[in-house]
Amino acid sequence: MTNHPKPFTEQTVLITGASRGIGAAIAHRFASVGMNIIIHYLQSHEAANEIARSCMKQGSRVLTVTADLRSLEQIERMREKLEHHGMIPDILVNNAGIAHYGLLSDMTEAQWDELMSINLKGTFLMTQQFMKPMISQKYGRIINVSSIWGIAGASCEVAYSTAKGGINAFTKALAKELAPSGVTVNAVAPGVVDTAMMAGFDQQEKAAIENEIPLGRFAQPDEIASLVYFLALPESSYITGQIISPNGGFLT
Repeated sequence: MTNHPKPFTEQTVLITGASRGIGAAIAHRFASVGMNIIIHYLQSHEAANEIARSCMKQGSRVLTVTADLRSLEQIERMREKLEHHGMIPDILVNNAGIAHYGLLSDMTEAQWDELMSINLKGTFLMTQQFMKPMISQKYGRIINVSSIWGIAGASCEVAYSTAKGGINAFTKALAKELAPSGVTVNAVAPGVVDTAMMAGFDQQEKAAIENEIPLGRFAQPDEIASLVYFLALPESSYITGQIISPNGGFLT
């Protein structure tokens, strides 16, 4: 078991797409023990500041940063800002992502490219930029937020399923690459979560989906956040290369 030189509560976590939904819930979970938190967002400046304020009330040191995860240049600039503030992540949570619902035959090349860039390329660029200090200190946690559809596939969400399947393969391969350095890499692949991503479905459609879930309900963001938190713990150091799917029994 590789121990970090700093106690867990003094470590720093960077969460992408943390201004709302699962990302915000993850930030709050880490803030509950007073950790240093970096909240990344793209455009939701006020929402990110709101999450930052509530995390600071719990005793965390918080920094908000903005970057388009499709741009290496912007990510490098963000990394330099974090280094300037002495906020080097020990834990990276790649949560930012977008969904697309519709028939593959109707999807444009631009829509495909955007989804792959944000979901898959963004995870690659962020991980590449921030894993180096983890390798140097022989300790780190990389946790990728995937989806049940990356495992099972979903009709009318082919591109999204493809991107998340890529995240799962990326997780397994990188876990092997970084294991000798004491850095674990895992993915959390939730089932249906009650977030703004479900806003496009009406009540009847939501009820039909709930009926397919053995537990009979959607997950709450904080239930996903608790699993991310668990994987970040020092005592989770033997868990790596895993795709863990909290899905209410939907997929077993």
